[in-house]
Amino acid sequence: MGIETTEAELLDLSVPIVTGMPVYPGDPRVEAVPALTVADSGVNVLRLHMGSQSGTHVDAPFHIDDSLPRLDELPLTRFAGPAVVMDARGLPPRSSIGPELLPRGLAPGVVLLIATGWSRHWGTDAYLAHPYPAPETAEAIVAAGVRTVAVDALSVDRTPPPGSEEFSLDAHRVFCEAGAVIGENLTGLDRVLDAQNAGRAIDVSLFPIALAGADGAPVRAVARVDDRAVLV
Repeated sequence: MGIETTEAELLDLSVPIVTGMPVYPGDPRVEAVPALTVADSGVNVLRLHMGSQSGTHVDAPFHIDDSLPRLDELPLTRFAGPAVVMDARGLPPRSSIGPELLPRGLAPGVVLLIATGWSRHWGTDAYLAHPYPAPETAEAIVAAGVRTVAVDALSVDRTPPPGSEEFSLDAHRVFCEAGAVIGENLTGLDRVLDAQNAGRAIDVSLFPIALAGADGAPVRAVARVDDRAVLV
């Protein structure tokens, strides 16, 4: 009798950084253009202009309160761990995600991925109308000991419609005041949810660029999917 396993699969959950990519309303526009070229300088180098919250990124608690921890004050354990996926797909635009959808297995050290399915709207106006966790859902997540939460949408809070002055940071405040890390603008969570439904083990990494004293930073979000070991 022995143990049989299969090779791990790595799933990229990040959107590419490109000029003109979608950003949260009011955030800096993204530009990624040649600064040096092989033809003129012998090497290719890009010049980047972007905000700390551009693309697939994480928020540190400092994002919403000057007194809370900055990105480089958080332990690296906040940015990786075993993942559990919450299936919040099929909800109407701008609807809140209730705690009844929370999955089993939430515990300290777990990374909660919230799959709204809204990444399919990336690059369109519809992307702004994403579902978002209700405050009581955020409170239940924190109460379970989870300190890393990531979503395949623009924000964990409601994004105001164009021209509206409505603005809320309710879920941000619950997570950030608990010292949690928030990941936003993930993509491809359907594949991770499929892996979870198939009983596969999932680990996620959301390691940010090491920006000193920052409110957040872009990440290369990656899920590692394994078949669980079986006796043969």
